[in-house]
Amino acid sequence: MGEHRPVRAGRGEPVVSVGSGPVRIGILGAGFVADLYLRALEHIRGHEVTAISARSPERAAKLADRFAIPAAVTGVADLVARDDVDLVLVGVPHDLHVEAVTAAAEAGKAVVCTKPLGRNADEAQACLDAVERAGVWHGYAETEVFAPGLVKAKQLVDSGAVGRVTWVRAREAHGNPHAHARDKERMGGGPLRGLGCHCVAIGRWFLEGSQPVEVMAWGDRLVRDDVTSEDSAVMLVRFDDGRLVQVEAGWTHVAGLDVRNEIHGSHGWIGTDETGSTGLRAFAGNPAGYVVEKAGSTQGWITPVPDEPWTYGYHAELAHFIDCYRRGESPRQTLRDGVIDNAVIDAGYRSMTSRAWEPVTLPAGG
Repeated sequence: MGEHRPVRAGRGEPVVSVGSGPVRIGILGAGFVADLYLRALEHIRGHEVTAISARSPERAAKLADRFAIPAAVTGVADLVARDDVDLVLVGVPHDLHVEAVTAAAEAGKAVVCTKPLGRNADEAQACLDAVERAGVWHGYAETEVFAPGLVKAKQLVDSGAVGRVTWVRAREAHGNPHAHARDKERMGGGPLRGLGCHCVAIGRWFLEGSQPVEVMAWGDRLVRDDVTSEDSAVMLVRFDDGRLVQVEAGWTHVAGLDVRNEIHGSHGWIGTDETGSTGLRAFAGNPAGYVVEKAGSTQGWITPVPDEPWTYGYHAELAHFIDCYRRGESPRQTLRDGVIDNAVIDAGYRSMTSRAWEPVTLPAGG
């Protein structure tokens, strides 16, 4: 047998030994996010996907067959009970995260959970409490801090190329939210929760070392009649050193997925565009089929994304998590980051109602 090393949770004690063999991953979920995870994992070393679980046996079996996964099971309990799973990768809607993360942690499994961590900061804190109580290793799967363009931008910032970052603008919008996202109760809000969480994470990463303290936000339903939440939102987040993050999130961008960021510094500026400057433009006289996530059109002038998991950061993210888990190191993002991001958005929703600056308040224990 290979050498074994202890793996530690973010602030916990050694709880498991990982040998020199591959990290054995169980995937929870068989929808859109799980598909992106599996497409990225095909290009990453040091792991094997041993099982996939979904509420629908047919969907689990379909992905298992497509990606040559040995076992397809139904429900979180069946997945976390398996002896051939070291790490549970949670890829289900976030109204199910507390149940999933808690079950995995109580079974002694390492956890990586997709964003947002919960429908509010209290649910996110419940996830964090579960992994810390169990002492298991954990990672928060916020893809944007692994997206190649933003990683390069962060390297430029860290090199001093643009001086001191003073303001970050982060935008994510599209016109085709998933069915569960249109349910305000399941979502914990609207696009500010589901898309704005990316933007908050980006801003916090580039203003590293500072803490968000207060928020001013606007949101309204301007276009859509199939949601009861806002369909458009803008939020300003002020940090403890006076710097700002501007968040723009919406479900009214009919042209398709729009992911753009600006990093403003005392001596320069950086812009990223994940979905508008892909290096590929085409005019499709006939329908082109799948073009990009939430595409506005499959015909006429289109801008396909050549490799979505790579562009959005899934490859780098999962490679990072696997490497950190094997080394017993805390990853770039843990569930604690998911709590903070949700607390900022909670303040944003309070501000929409009060029309005033609202403080960012972490849950008890956060």
